[in-house]
Amino acid sequence: MMLKEFKIFFSNELADVFPKTEVDTFFFLLIEQKLNLQRVDTVLQPDFIIVDDQLLEFKNIIKRLQKEEPIQYILGNTEFFGLPFQVNKHTLIPRPETEELVEWILSEVKQLQILSNHKLKILDIGTGTGCIPITLAKNLKNVEVSAIDVSKKALKIAQQNALLNNVEIHFLEVDILKANKLPQQYDIIVSNPPYVRELEKEEIKNNVLQNEPHLALFVDDNNPLIFYNKITDLAKKHLTTNGLLFFEINQYLGNETLEMIRQKRLQDIELKKDFFGNDRMLKASLSTGL
Repeated sequence: MMLKEFKIFFSNELADVFPKTEVDTFFFLLIEQKLNLQRVDTVLQPDFIIVDDQLLEFKNIIKRLQKEEPIQYILGNTEFFGLPFQVNKHTLIPRPETEELVEWILSEVKQLQILSNHKLKILDIGTGTGCIPITLAKNLKNVEVSAIDVSKKALKIAQQNALLNNVEIHFLEVDILKANKLPQQYDIIVSNPPYVRELEKEEIKNNVLQNEPHLALFVDDNNPLIFYNKITDLAKKHLTTNGLLFFEINQYLGNETLEMIRQKRLQDIELKKDFFGNDRMLKASLSTGL
């Protein structure tokens, strides 16, 4: 089958499941990774022949897409902050909102480095693919970065991603809800923990709900801030004097999360919206005398 014919076939097969723009995105990702072709090649090489073995693989991918399996899981990779990351069913797919959180951290850390004369220590709690600590390590000098997760399988992927991006991260398997302390003191503690309430499941798209790990997504409706409570308590013990705490948060619980942290006597608390105007990030610093 020629490339121009396959593009029509691909679009028709997925037209009832996804918007055209999304189908086009899938198509260009596939031909780039499977055929080593670029978007422009659909114009320059419309008669490019897709051989039978390749066509069979593409048809199997189409079937998986029709079942709303995420393209990132099908391909086994994605991009975050311009860096490559492997993903599988044991890890959440990194989101653009988390890129905004990383960008915020990078700007704040550079200010913190001006005030500090030592190598800054950074900890990511609930690391998943490792996208947060790896991106920070890739973009910052003179830092020591650690990451923890409860999932052995997620940590395996995170370790592979650290190698893929040529950075050194200290990974630890830890159930943060059972932890009484952290390994050491840190200048930055960041977490994007589970925060979606069960009652919000109806808002979640099928491709997420049916494929991504619920362990990393959902919390009990009756205790939605369970991870934020625990991590803030640990941060009070393990942040350095000028240390900063960063969270990605549930957009519907911004004020509740802020108030919880205020009651724990952290200071300089800042709630920040994402690109879509939703409360999505929070920063706080350690008060003296805690």
